[in-house]
Amino acid sequence: MPSKLLALTGSPSAHSRTEVVADHVLRRLAHAGFETAHLAVRTLPAADLLSARRGEPEIRRALEAVADADGLVIATPVYKASYTGLLKAFLDLLPQDGLAGKTVLPLATGGSLAHVLTIDYALRPVLAALGARHVTAGRFVLDSSVERGDGPDRLRPEAELDLYQAVDEFADALPALTTVP
Repeated sequence: MPSKLLALTGSPSAHSRTEVVADHVLRRLAHAGFETAHLAVRTLPAADLLSARRGEPEIRRALEAVADADGLVIATPVYKASYTGLLKAFLDLLPQDGLAGKTVLPLATGGSLAHVLTIDYALRPVLAALGARHVTAGRFVLDSSVERGDGPDRLRPEAELDLYQAVDEFADALPALTTVP
């Protein structure tokens, strides 16, 4: 049985570079045989999210998806030198040990290398506080590395190679799943 991996993206934009990066990661992981899914937090009902209505159907399903995942890719654009409030609102809904036993790959996108430490100084402490088993080395991807055009969105080759190195390290850090006969 393949590991279940969930990409959780915290961008409020429907045309998000962060989601392009997360989709690249998911394709790589799916190609390696993992079961993958993507949850864009912006698609959850805002009133339920902001009012912490954990019992509402869409919020409950989102929280169950996190609980069922063996590993998570958590991706966010950088706003005001940190991850988005949208992502924070969702992470606040998780139980205190909501990431216990999980391997997490943190990713951030932004317009300037001035925000490269966002992963280590803003996001990683929250992931650790939620009990993540292992938070792998994250990656910061410059917005300018995401190329948009008439065809599918793509990453510049150097950014793609760096991202795939992080993805491979994440995959290697996932606990081996064993099946009981």
